[in-house]
Amino acid sequence: MAFRKILFGSILFLIACNQHLQKNLQKENLENNPTINFSLNGKQPLVYSTIQGTNDKISLTDTLTFESHPQPLETDVCVFVDPTHQFQTITGFGGAIVDASAETFAKLSKEKQDELLKRYYDTTDGIGYNVVRTNINSCDFSSDTYNYIQDYDSSLSTFSVKHDEQFRIPLLKKVNEKLNGKMFLFASPWSPPAWMKTNKDMLHGGKLKKEYYQLWANYFVKFIQTYEKLGLPISAVSVQNEPMATQRWESCIYTADDERDFIKNALGPTFAKNHLNKKIIAWDHNRDLMFQRASVLLNDPDAAKYIWAIGFHWYETWTKSTPLFDNVKRVQEAFPNVNLMFTEGCKENFDYNKIMDWSLGELYGNNILNDLNNGITAWCDWNILLDQTGGPNHVGNFCYAPVIANTNTGEVFYTNEYYYIGQFSKFIRPGARRVSTSTNRDILQATSFINKDGKLAVVVMNRTDNPIDYHLWINGQWAKAVSKPHSIATILM
Repeated sequence: MAFRKILFGSILFLIACNQHLQKNLQKENLENNPTINFSLNGKQPLVYSTIQGTNDKISLTDTLTFESHPQPLETDVCVFVDPTHQFQTITGFGGAIVDASAETFAKLSKEKQDELLKRYYDTTDGIGYNVVRTNINSCDFSSDTYNYIQDYDSSLSTFSVKHDEQFRIPLLKKVNEKLNGKMFLFASPWSPPAWMKTNKDMLHGGKLKKEYYQLWANYFVKFIQTYEKLGLPISAVSVQNEPMATQRWESCIYTADDERDFIKNALGPTFAKNHLNKKIIAWDHNRDLMFQRASVLLNDPDAAKYIWAIGFHWYETWTKSTPLFDNVKRVQEAFPNVNLMFTEGCKENFDYNKIMDWSLGELYGNNILNDLNNGITAWCDWNILLDQTGGPNHVGNFCYAPVIANTNTGEVFYTNEYYYIGQFSKFIRPGARRVSTSTNRDILQATSFINKDGKLAVVVMNRTDNPIDYHLWINGQWAKAVSKPHSIATILM
């Protein structure tokens, strides 16, 4: 009996300690993310819209007027916003610059290059990107397969990024300059060198041999240090792109146990030993298995202490499933102190004749809006720019991108993807916090963020064929608005 009392008391003590730790973590988060005050007084809400069948592309289309209305009826279609309840803080929005984008960019005229940089990275004349993903070693959107060392160089003495200096590094430098040195750059490997793997091939899956865990961690350090010497600070790395996919292109399999062990025994300690305060993004694959992966990694404190974010992609629909948005929410609920980051998405099976299809924009809008509402703190698209083939891609995995350049004619096309992304990224700025938002009709989708300057951005999307009259309701006041068919609007106030 005495033993049972001691055991029961020990359990209660551990529970109390855990609750105390969670409270301290929550307190720390609140201190790091103070509430941003908002008032409707003196505000003139402006509506910026992208509307199918019109020339409106992130265009000022309306102004709203609020009036007192404490209680809407069930028959009133409404978007409800409560700015006093605030959640995750945004790091930013962006897209990947891997070899394909850089090679395509190099083929553009100086005028078109400058235009693209402005339209992506300028906050006034563009959509305000600040996040960039790039590749460590080659990926499918490279023109060839390569890595940075000679075979069996365990000292890394032959390490060189000369390959990247032709196209990719010059473009990354231009972007960083455009962002005044504030680019959030994270790097992802698709595969270690072939000789470090079980299949002796950078392509077709295989696994990193355990005897090379430390050498591969050293390789990360060498990449970071080399890029930073060239003037490109690395903010974060992901451990492995799509670690559960055996692809015909560069790929490498990590089970959850493999990734956990690599992080806690090699990558994390090696960063610490080299005084590299770099963020580590785990998983970097689809929503379908992200909760299982997060559970294995984050329930191990020796691994979890090194992990800044769980990254994910949107390709789980290859199984014929609908997008598994709730899995993002499940991770956020279980591990509220870990960031969630969307790290890649695109529409596959490229068709040059369909680059202006409206459905492409709505695909992006639906995914971004749901993932924001489920707690992501950063969003990063796949390639920022591809050519008229949906490449270059050395294995023929051609895809769509928000901007398509015909390198034969010199034309550059800003697709609906670009404008739908911009309805979020232009108005939801780094440091913004999500606020409580709901609608009372499933045909109307919405999310809201308050920026550090106190400006509130409410994004409303209508994917139906009909206009929707609704009211935006905030703190006992409402304003009449119309959501046009197949449109997305951002109300800024």
